[in-house]
Amino acid sequence: MAVEVGDGAPDFELRDQHGTPVKLSDFRGEKNVVLVFYPLAFSGVCTGELRRIRDEPPTSAGDDVQVLAVSVDSIFALRSWSDQEKFSFPLLSDFWPHGGTAQRYGVFDEGKGVAVRGTFIIDTEGVVRWKIVNAIPDARDIDEYRKALAGL
Repeated sequence: MAVEVGDGAPDFELRDQHGTPVKLSDFRGEKNVVLVFYPLAFSGVCTGELRRIRDEPPTSAGDDVQVLAVSVDSIFALRSWSDQEKFSFPLLSDFWPHGGTAQRYGVFDEGKGVAVRGTFIIDTEGVVRWKIVNAIPDARDIDEYRKALAGL
């Protein structure tokens, strides 16, 4: 079942590229969250998208936005990719149960075993305020994130 705008965002706890647990609910009352699901680390389109987020972070009024990027890669692959690309935001491993969080958000491609390009903007109350889902080969436009965050 897909998560829709206006729904409460399903909480999750995943480990980041350093092995540190990150819970979505830890940002409640503190920051808006840009939750970015992507297929695989080191792939061309994913690298381009996350580099753009790194170089031109999506923000709203102030410093109240946290980017969380999620893939089915292991924390070891994510650490290597993060170190190579100098990503400063958490890369979360949805490795086991395989794609479980992506499934809960309705963005898991069962046939390929990876997430599609789903993005959810979650406000400080934990409500999904905007979303877009692109097919695996179709890059997202970060300017759309900015417009959505400006409306919060």
